[in-house]
Amino acid sequence: MKWLVVLGLVALSECLVRVPLIKVKSMRENLQENGMLKEYLEKYPYSPAKFLSKNQNKKVTYESLRNYLDLVYVGLITIGTPPQTFKVIFDTAAADFWVPSVFCNISFCYKHRRFNPQSSSTFRLPPGPLRPVELNYGSGKIMGILANDTVKIGDLEDINQAFVLSNQEDGAFRFFAEFDGLLGLAYPGQDGGTPVFDNLWEQGLISENLFAFYLTSGGMRGSMLMLGGVDHSYYSGELRWVPVAKRRYWQVVLDSITVNGTIIACHDGCQAILDTGSSVVNGPNKDVLNIHNIIHAQHSFNDKYVIDCNTTTHLPDIVFVIGGINYPVPARSYIRKLRSIGEQGRLGGLEEFSSKTWILGEIFLRLYFSVYDRANNRVGLAPAI
Repeated sequence: MKWLVVLGLVALSECLVRVPLIKVKSMRENLQENGMLKEYLEKYPYSPAKFLSKNQNKKVTYESLRNYLDLVYVGLITIGTPPQTFKVIFDTAAADFWVPSVFCNISFCYKHRRFNPQSSSTFRLPPGPLRPVELNYGSGKIMGILANDTVKIGDLEDINQAFVLSNQEDGAFRFFAEFDGLLGLAYPGQDGGTPVFDNLWEQGLISENLFAFYLTSGGMRGSMLMLGGVDHSYYSGELRWVPVAKRRYWQVVLDSITVNGTIIACHDGCQAILDTGSSVVNGPNKDVLNIHNIIHAQHSFNDKYVIDCNTTTHLPDIVFVIGGINYPVPARSYIRKLRSIGEQGRLGGLEEFSSKTWILGEIFLRLYFSVYDRANNRVGLAPAI
């Protein structure tokens, strides 16, 4: 028998605002179950981060975003008056905010909830000519216009929030994405727009300039986004703080990666992004291949790796060292069952890509409660309960 391997949080004060999150099937899982993953990967080679060239049309606002194959946690928000409800990804690796509009007439847009500006009394367009926006993903483009309206997250009402109203989505595979749009929680982008979280703080709607995530490892419910404070009952021990290395994403310095006490990657230190918008852990090609070799995984279909299931209970922890603290990821986290393989395989979440920056997604963040402190430009981590 073979197992498939892929090494692929939050607290608040008395004014804590909790936003429940639900884990849904990722686009990767849906494509796999429908026998379309190979076609997708051939058309859109995997790219968690796509950086655009400098030669761009200056009349269009461009933002670089990564592949959304593995986005899995969604929460409900409303936009407009009366409110229109959307399932969105709360994404720490993006600053953008977009939802589909009724002006998107491509067939797969009809699968998702679409915003109708004519039904909202608080909808506004920015002054001046229409401002087109192009969001570039590894799997296509989302094009639309910039608009403003009232956004509600939990009990918080964000007045006159800017967002992108998509009118064209390039990539029929988005039919398999179980979310409507994306709400970014990264630092403000280069276009000068104010992200949702910044507006919540500037409008005095939250008591502390931070937010946190608690991502459950079992069941469909229980995961939580917390805004404006920290609920200490969601983690054990104490929060360990590390400074943000680059104020664009929630990027920190990764000291090293070890297995059985031996450094096997990131020997001289490297960078890592905490990414609530990804289910996997991504690392440089050479380093991930080295880890696969250490655990004796063998290359299989769709660039995945398999391992004899009889050895899985003996697999070592993969330890990420951040700020001098060890954060072990055990085999039970980086090996998961893949439904389409049935009893003969498992799918995990360590994947290769060309960047030197590691991306720590759900596999890591389900184990560690995470706090994102904008006031002090730091990230806090503690074992999740």
